[in-house]
Amino acid sequence: MITVSTANVNGLRAAAGKGFTEWLGATEADVVCLQEVRATPDQLSDEVRDPEGWYAYYAPATAKGRAGVAVYSRIRPSAVRIGFGSAEFDAAGRWIEVDLPKVTVASLYLPTGEAETPKQEEKNRFMADLLAHLKVMRATAAIGGRESLVCGDWNIAHTEHDIKNWKGNVKKSGFLPEERAWLTDLFGAADWHDVVRRIHPEGPGPYSWWSYRGKAFDTDAGWRIDYHVATPELADVALTAVTERADSYDTRWSDHAPVTVTYDI
Repeated sequence: MITVSTANVNGLRAAAGKGFTEWLGATEADVVCLQEVRATPDQLSDEVRDPEGWYAYYAPATAKGRAGVAVYSRIRPSAVRIGFGSAEFDAAGRWIEVDLPKVTVASLYLPTGEAETPKQEEKNRFMADLLAHLKVMRATAAIGGRESLVCGDWNIAHTEHDIKNWKGNVKKSGFLPEERAWLTDLFGAADWHDVVRRIHPEGPGPYSWWSYRGKAFDTDAGWRIDYHVATPELADVALTAVTERADSYDTRWSDHAPVTVTYDI
């Protein structure tokens, strides 16, 4: 068995002061993927940078205070790689992967975008580079007899079941038709699988992000944008998938909730 959790921490230093450290101490996960760390390792306290019982690896962004991904593993990886071969994005703090027995686990932070702006064009370029890499990663896994898992904040709600107010967001980044079609291609022709949706096929949700503005959390007006995306054989052995929604607004340590899946590998 291996249990993997993914969480956008919305700034690891801030999250550590709001309850992340206690959550990490209590989790039964074997691997934790983090996004939006927003800090270099030297900016983190010893307790957060090198938590007891974990091997911790970071991919900070060259732009200070932006992005940043990390992986914590209870098992020492045989290899760690930062970036996926994109000249434009490998230093942007958006991809780190580790090789564990039988499975490669990656932490991904896909850009947010903004419709009809250069920011959206950047997101589209990232998506194109990522899809090309994921196709190679999928083929390599099949040939090598290993499984692959990409966890993280994908910043796209795939279907109407993945966002509460879908009608009001069809022209906004994160729910644009072309973004959703990109995920459809990934989950179709590219032969990757949305693990949580396989275990919870009906919807709505389970949502993993709620805006800090208004009453979004209290009314569960959320988005499901934090995914476990797995190769077919790994997706087939997923046993449970849980979105660890906080009990109340004031007990949240991020605007995202951890998404945790147990696999029988």
